[in-house]
Amino acid sequence: MTGRRRIRSTVLPRSLVRPARAGALPAGALAACAALVAGCGIVPGVTGGSGDETITVMTWAPENTGATNKPGMPAFAEAYGRWVNAHGGIDGRPLKVLTCDERDDAVAAARCARRAVAENAVAVVGSYSQHGDAFLPTLEAAGIPYIGGYGLTHDEFTSPLSYPVNGGQPALLAGLGRTLADACGPVALVRPDTIAGDQLPPLLDSGLAAGGHDPAGDLRAAEAATSYGDTAERALEHAAVGTGERGCVVPALGDRTGTFMDSFRRARARHPEVRTATVLGSVDQTVLDASGGASGPYEGAYVTGWYPEAGDARWDPMKEVIRAEAFGDNRIDPADAGVQTTWIAYTVLRQAVESLGDGEVTADTVTAALDGGLKVTTGNLTPTLRWKFQDTLASIGLPRLVNANVTLHVVEKGRLTAAAEGFTDVTSTLEEAAL
Repeated sequence: MTGRRRIRSTVLPRSLVRPARAGALPAGALAACAALVAGCGIVPGVTGGSGDETITVMTWAPENTGATNKPGMPAFAEAYGRWVNAHGGIDGRPLKVLTCDERDDAVAAARCARRAVAENAVAVVGSYSQHGDAFLPTLEAAGIPYIGGYGLTHDEFTSPLSYPVNGGQPALLAGLGRTLADACGPVALVRPDTIAGDQLPPLLDSGLAAGGHDPAGDLRAAEAATSYGDTAERALEHAAVGTGERGCVVPALGDRTGTFMDSFRRARARHPEVRTATVLGSVDQTVLDASGGASGPYEGAYVTGWYPEAGDARWDPMKEVIRAEAFGDNRIDPADAGVQTTWIAYTVLRQAVESLGDGEVTADTVTAALDGGLKVTTGNLTPTLRWKFQDTLASIGLPRLVNANVTLHVVEKGRLTAAAEGFTDVTSTLEEAAL
């Protein structure tokens, strides 16, 4: 940590107040150490607890790549680390947050995991990667839990050391398919021509089948393309064919969804009846604003998400962290599902550490707490989270998926608004998926 942090004059919540430990430095030593922060290993602003009690974690995500980027996730993790240390640490222990650029690359993802091992991280928290097969074996060998990944890959829902906080792409697409079964004629899915993309069609189709609808047309597209003219034409042709019912196109291309929609907007003139639908992560309010708002191609689109809409008061604690520690950091968008997932993942970490009391905090003890029946509450942003060795969806190869709830949104007058109250549980729909 560089520079001195001003200690805030704040009454700490009871859960954050922890008595000084036997190994803590006396007040005089702390004062002397303030001028030599790096030498003493004390996190400024943290009272109680010595340097050797520091909890080290890592958050990674791709940044500045030609495909999907999530810079807000590591940026928020750093802000959370500053905030929690300014408020006494986690149960009196300083938190050290390491970040790593995953680069959307298997080699870089594996390198991030090796660094987490080398730095004795007790967990990897709130991270994004399509390369679970590259980093999870390294974390598993070291016994490091992976808490709150973005839910992109099958590995995240099978690894015994993965603790997902949402239903990932499986839940989003199953929920979207069930909605579109009642609202659309022919459906075309536009997805990346990648291993992660290969898992998307059966998930959307499970929702469509639950509503008695035919499977979606599966249209593969280059993940990092700069134009999707041909793909947009094929998608529109598929969605416009049929009995005259209003067809739907579902782009699921992550950050490249906006690029696809530029091509789609131009090609749509010949098929104005076709509407769009997608999942959170492929579109958010920033994307809606940039694409023309109420006059843009998303108007009327259904969007499934994992959490309540960004304006919901349940996000206020997260927004307070951003205001206090990252005001003006344009990498952090409180409406971004990656930032929201990182907040929830650190909520899990915090409750796991607090459950240990005066015990040692290591990767093994954090894992034991999570495996021991710990129930994590998230302020109703998700259901109460609890991970078992084999959960309900183990029968379809997703034993770690414990939260299959989704929320339904619709774009009205250019704004992403709730289309239904509360959560919809798509567990039964997923159980029918042919994965």
